[in-house]
Amino acid sequence: MSGQEDSPASMGGRANGASSPKFRLPRSRRVVNPEARMSLIEHIRELRNRVFKALLFVTAGAIAGWFIEEPVFKFITGPYCKLPVRIRDGIQPGLPASSQPHNCHLIVTGLFDYFFLHLKLAIVIGIVISAPFWMYQLWAFVAPGLHRRERRWTYLFVGTVFPLFAIGGTFAYFAMTKGLRFLLGMLPQTVVPFISVTSYIGYAIAMLLIFGLAFELPMVMVLLNLAGVLTHQRFAKWRRMIIFAVFAFAAVATPSPDPISMLLLAVPCVALVEGAEIFAWANDRRRAKRGVVYPGLSDDEVADYGLETERVMASDLDDVDASR
Repeated sequence: MSGQEDSPASMGGRANGASSPKFRLPRSRRVVNPEARMSLIEHIRELRNRVFKALLFVTAGAIAGWFIEEPVFKFITGPYCKLPVRIRDGIQPGLPASSQPHNCHLIVTGLFDYFFLHLKLAIVIGIVISAPFWMYQLWAFVAPGLHRRERRWTYLFVGTVFPLFAIGGTFAYFAMTKGLRFLLGMLPQTVVPFISVTSYIGYAIAMLLIFGLAFELPMVMVLLNLAGVLTHQRFAKWRRMIIFAVFAFAAVATPSPDPISMLLLAVPCVALVEGAEIFAWANDRRRAKRGVVYPGLSDDEVADYGLETERVMASDLDDVDASR
């Protein structure tokens, strides 16, 4: 009895301030997910939220682009207005040379042509000025599934994609002037050029996109080399074919058939491709010294992907350079 009952000393100790056990609710156990794995439905919801936010940024940029479209339009039509008057406006037959209009004019053939063109330019401007925001949404969706090494590659890609695109757009701006001079200079004096604003803006946007995207080719080659897919030894084997493919792409992709536009696209791309080759040579040489050819891949994965299994030594790279 005495063992089961509380003693006066113990009762006095409790009365003097000793804390008695309190009733506590059981805590809910949290599911530990250190790898941050998501189900398919959660991925779809995440993608939906990211796309919705990206569209909001593009819409806001398009609204701003609606009000700043006029200076952008003047900038785009600059190559056309810089052409000589004889080539740009033509000589209208039956009128004296002193009464010929010498203004930079583009025509429209419908009531709603320029309205839809204004809307198209606003959307393009919105995509360009909001690019850092919607690209961040894309990065936020993809980044959790990347390794630390792959994230470094992504930083390299994002840090160079805009400068390369801007360089390509600069070359396109000069190529537009040369291309327009070639195309309109072929017209006989009895033919007066009346260029619609829709066709000209379509030509300008196509030139900017083609040149900008073509200048991203070296960055793709660098990323393939970093991933171990395109080695310098394989690149050296296909060098002539790659250069021929660049010139063929430039001849087909440029909207104007003049050779100057093709050369303005092909020659800088070949120079950038050679720069990517130098990077691949230096990177493969560094890997050869470390004894690593395909980083992040085991021997079984290399065999499954059908990659070259022979180790590339630094001396082999020197032999390839000597044979060039």
